Amino acid sequence: MGIEKEFIPERLIVGVLSSDAEAEIAALDAMIGLHGPLCFQSDKEPFLWTRYYCPEMGEDILRSYWAFGELIDPSRLSIIKRATNSIEQRLARNGCRLVNLDPGMLGTARFCLATTKDRSHRIPLSDGIYAELTLIFEHGEFKALPWTYPDWASVPVRNMMTALRAGLLGDLRHLHFL
Repeated sequence: MGIEKEFIPERLIVGVLSSDAEAEIAALDAMIGLHGPLCFQSDKEPFLWTRYYCPEMGEDILRSYWAFGELIDPSRLSIIKRATNSIEQRLARNGCRLVNLDPGMLGTARFCLATTKDRSHRIPLSDGIYAELTLIFEHGEFKALPWTYPDWASVPVRNMMTALRAGLLGDLRHLHFL
C-alpha cells in the first residue's frame, strides 16, 4: 500500500499571447498580484504557429512566457486556470480577448498545461478544467509528445524549459525538498 505524501511544489509557467500591450501589462500585474514576482520573462516574438487566434485577437499577436518565483502546490492548477480565464474575460474588448493566458506547472520530470478542452489525453481536474501532459523530461532534455502544441514543442521553448527546470531544482534543494 502506498502512503500519501504532500506534493512537491512546482513552478507556475504561463504562455502568453497578446495583441494589446496595455492588456498584457494589466494581465501581468493581475498575475503578480496572485502569484508574486516573476523569476523569468521571455522576450516577445511574433506568434506564427497558427492563425487560430487571429479572428479574435487580430493579426499582430505576440508570444511570450512568464515564470513565477514562488513555488506552488501543483494541485492548484485548475484554480489558477479559472483565474486566468477570469483575467482574460475582464480584459476583453467587445467580447474578444486581447490576451490569452495558458498556465502550466513545471515539475522536475514534466510540464503540464491546463485547458478547458477535453481530449483523450487530458485528465479532468475540477470545475471543467483538464490537465495535459505537454512535455516530459528524460535523458537530460524536455521531449514533446504527439499532441504537444508546436510552439511548446519547439527547440527554443524546450531549451527554455530545461533552463527553468535547473532553477526549479535549485529552489527545491534550498527548500529541502530534494
